[in-house]
Amino acid sequence: MWQSLVKAFALPDLRNRMLYVLGMLAVFVLGCWMPVPGIDRSKMANLFSGNLLGLINTFSGGALQRFSIFAMGIMPYINASIIFQLLHIAVPAIEELSKEGEYGRRKISQYTRYLTVALAFVQGFGVTTWLKGMQVIPRSTSPLVMLKIVLTVTAGTAFLMWLGEQITDKGIGNGVSLIIFAGIVTDMPSYIRSTAELLRTGAIGFLNILLLLIIFVSTIAAIVCVQLGERRIPVRYGDRIAGRRVIRGVRTHLPIRINQAGVIPIIFAISVSLFPATVAQFLPNSIPLGGRVIDMAGVKQFVLDMFTPGQSAVAAILYALLVIGFTYFYTAVIFNPRDVADHLKKYGGQVQGFSPGLPTAQYLDRVMTRVTFGGALFLCVIALMQYYVPDWTRVTTFKGLVGGTSLLIMVGVALDTVQQIDQQLKLRQYEGFTS
Repeated sequence: MWQSLVKAFALPDLRNRMLYVLGMLAVFVLGCWMPVPGIDRSKMANLFSGNLLGLINTFSGGALQRFSIFAMGIMPYINASIIFQLLHIAVPAIEELSKEGEYGRRKISQYTRYLTVALAFVQGFGVTTWLKGMQVIPRSTSPLVMLKIVLTVTAGTAFLMWLGEQITDKGIGNGVSLIIFAGIVTDMPSYIRSTAELLRTGAIGFLNILLLLIIFVSTIAAIVCVQLGERRIPVRYGDRIAGRRVIRGVRTHLPIRINQAGVIPIIFAISVSLFPATVAQFLPNSIPLGGRVIDMAGVKQFVLDMFTPGQSAVAAILYALLVIGFTYFYTAVIFNPRDVADHLKKYGGQVQGFSPGLPTAQYLDRVMTRVTFGGALFLCVIALMQYYVPDWTRVTTFKGLVGGTSLLIMVGVALDTVQQIDQQLKLRQYEGFTS
């Protein structure tokens, strides 16, 4: 691997691409530490534990907790992209536009950018207004200053969207994924420093750290196996005539990945699961009603126990069911057996043992259903691990990095980037990382 890396840096164009990525990620990290003025930092730090803001803060590299110019992160762009993927099913006009080749892709990208800016503005306005209500932003702040803050964080998201597109075009790998990867990795030195402090004070021992490392490495190995795992369906293309030439048919395979949906089901599930608990945290402890005072503390605790994964078995089961449901839902969005069967039929392909058209589509749907079940169970285990590993190891400083969404994203982005570098090397007749 190191020899391949040396060869990659020896190629001027590939070296420039890799250095360009590192430079743009450095700009992202710098922006995460440029705070917007007028924020009470001590109050801000107390709002990010066990809720949706903590999830957004993880993806933004801690920018939201510091309320920097990149406070909203790249999440509005991800949400806009997911919305347009879902609209492919609900809106026939968008589905037709997506089939118009390069022109359609450019138009959808343009609409996605517009929606990203709108979502960033709405999200920035909501978070800023809520912070003012929580007195993180002084109540005396004028509407004009509030508008400046909202426009600043909206412009930060727009800049990150542009940065991700530039990395994709001029660098190596997917720019948006690499920005999320950098946001997660940015906080790792602080996690390691906090763990070393716990070890120094005797709060944990070497056995605890050893158990954490074993779980960490085993989880990475399992993620790699599942991310690269696929069910290969044999496909044969018949002979066809192109002009005066007869092109012989070939035998190949149709790969169906075990984890077709990626990390999106976990993001959907954690958003739905933690939303009631997040709202309950900001309810008052008592509500006056008709001359009486209703105690809300018990209601708040009940909601937290029922909808916070890791707090109770019911919450864990509900979270797991949400992950499974969203896995099947999102897989159905991005993989349509009928379209795949029609595509095979159009180009003369046939799944061995099945007639083209509807029988092929039914077979693909049956295979996808079975394969997706294994991927959904794997995502359930990964999603729940982040809530139980700290109890097993007594190491609570890594904030869900061992297991959960963060580690799945990190490994997935690393695999994708390595594979793209590997492809670049193979194009130049060098041995790659995975050879």
